[in-house]
Amino acid sequence: MGGEGGGVLADWLVDLAEQNGYFAQTTSVPGVAQRTGATVYYLEIFPEAAVPAGRRPVMALSPVPGEVDIVIASELMEAGRALQRGLVTANRTTFVASTHRVYSMTERTAMGDGRVSSDKLLEGGRAAARHFISADFAQLAEDTGSLISPTLYGALAATGRLPFTREQFEATITRGGVGVTSSLKAFAAGFAVAQQTLAPPAAAALPAAAPMPPVGARLAALAQRIQQDFPATSHVTLAAGIVRAADYQDVAYAAAYLDRLQPLLARLPADPALAAELLDETARHLALWMSYEDTVRVADLKTRRSRFARVGGEVKLSHTQHMGINEFLHPRVEEIADTLPAGLGRWLLATPWARACIEPFTRKGRIVQTSSIRGYLLLYTIAALRPLRPRSLRFQVEQQRINDWLASITSLAPTHPALALEVARSQRLVKGYGDTHERGWRSYQRVMAKLPQLQAQPQGAQTLQALSRAALADDSGKALEQMLATV
Repeated sequence: MGGEGGGVLADWLVDLAEQNGYFAQTTSVPGVAQRTGATVYYLEIFPEAAVPAGRRPVMALSPVPGEVDIVIASELMEAGRALQRGLVTANRTTFVASTHRVYSMTERTAMGDGRVSSDKLLEGGRAAARHFISADFAQLAEDTGSLISPTLYGALAATGRLPFTREQFEATITRGGVGVTSSLKAFAAGFAVAQQTLAPPAAAALPAAAPMPPVGARLAALAQRIQQDFPATSHVTLAAGIVRAADYQDVAYAAAYLDRLQPLLARLPADPALAAELLDETARHLALWMSYEDTVRVADLKTRRSRFARVGGEVKLSHTQHMGINEFLHPRVEEIADTLPAGLGRWLLATPWARACIEPFTRKGRIVQTSSIRGYLLLYTIAALRPLRPRSLRFQVEQQRINDWLASITSLAPTHPALALEVARSQRLVKGYGDTHERGWRSYQRVMAKLPQLQAQPQGAQTLQALSRAALADDSGKALEQMLATV
């Protein structure tokens, strides 16, 4: 559990055992945080009544795969590591795991979506354990104003795998004397959730179709258009798309988002499942591309009231404290030119002496404190340029790129629907801003250059999918280079 209260939970269990006639021993094996895992706490208990007079049991210092009765993981990736180490076995182990995620460094630094599937981790837990109890114990802790350790402690008590009563568990918290009220409340919440998980499952009801989510009065007409013109399977994605486009620019931009999907709607393949997937994926990636990250967008997001509230909540800011937020910004000449009107931006990029005048001011990044009046007003002024965005160089460039991408999807949809689907998904290569965006765009161009060749191949869709994965494998482009050499 590492810094999430594993030591506290281990101490409670030792006290619980020793106060109720058991020998107890705990050891800890430090991990390297998010790289190789958090600290592993290992505990063994043995009844004093079963030990001959004058003797003491010899207990192990670390867990042995296949010989562990109870495993507790305070985060889902840690649960996966416990499975990987063979600590969970179907004939013996009760497995308690929190389903919230603290993403590892490898997940965070991946160029694409490097997240390990939470569903697969949960499936692995259910398959490997004798009894599997899973819930978002971190959210339970937050709801009860406590930490995650007492919620997991409560879940452990509910399993009945230890020879102690609930009252004996709670007495251990009381003896600790620190945060007793909140810890007991969190303990009760964890106990109740675990009991529900262990109860026999009720008959499952058939899942209802996802309703059209509310979008607000300003987008009501567009929501009605979605319901009238587009299949029900795409309504949720399209509703999210118009909300995102309107938030990014305005209602007219959201309407343009639907307009761009109209030609594809008329050329969808005959297979209903493939047609629904193609439309949904194209709609999702179109919304992402139309809300590309530029200087205006970044400044807008960093100055929103909701962001200050979110950061304040994360650090548990009280009314007696002040919070400072420092932003590291490193705009290049290219970002400055992209924000300017198209003609002026092209002139700046093509004029050596003009670039030379600006580049000295862009070589080093700067720190802007958005929690100060000066820093906030600086970014607020940049965010206020949103009405002028359609005249900017970056806007014109991105709109042409989007049009070309959509044209490829629409032309391929009737005859090569699987390939069209992979073209739609290839948008994920183009993201971020600055150097990240440039690298992604270069990779996208190199992958799309193979499209005419792939149309003539039976496995063209699979090859395009493999090329996209290679492009996301590293930021040096070596994996993509090797893959392109084989196509």
